[in-house]
Amino acid sequence: MIVQLAGIQPEIAEQAIPDDERVWVPQAPNVWFRPLLLNTVTGSWCNLLRVRKSGVLSRHIHPAWVTGYVIKGAWRYLEHDWVAKEGSFVYEPPGEIHTLVVDEVAGEQEMITFFNIHGAMVYVDESGQTTGYEDVFTKTEMCRRHYEAVGLGANFVDQYLR
Repeated sequence: MIVQLAGIQPEIAEQAIPDDERVWVPQAPNVWFRPLLLNTVTGSWCNLLRVRKSGVLSRHIHPAWVTGYVIKGAWRYLEHDWVAKEGSFVYEPPGEIHTLVVDEVAGEQEMITFFNIHGAMVYVDESGQTTGYEDVFTKTEMCRRHYEAVGLGANFVDQYLR
């Protein structure tokens, strides 16, 4: 017998890479994310990021730390000389500007990486000026719009909210 305490959200245990392609939310051309946890209490989220064509994804900075684990493929940051390959764990310190790239230097044209993001993701231009941002609330709204459009229903995202 499972006892559910008032106000406590249930655990999540499901297939991370979904069988249904509609679960992947488009983020940019050839870039999708799959929400796994959207924590509106802590302002953090966990997702899979999938890139299916080489190129520069985004130049950004995080005010808090981020961790990642590469499930498939490889990627790198233009600002560093390392490549995150399948099986790599990545730690991003707060306050560092970096530009995610999937390219021939990384040795792959696609990747899937699990990311655990705390706080916001702030997009910046070449001079470091803010051009946009994402947080748990903007990610949730992106999911709602996408899931409604593909027939899963806007409330489909609610299962990932905590």
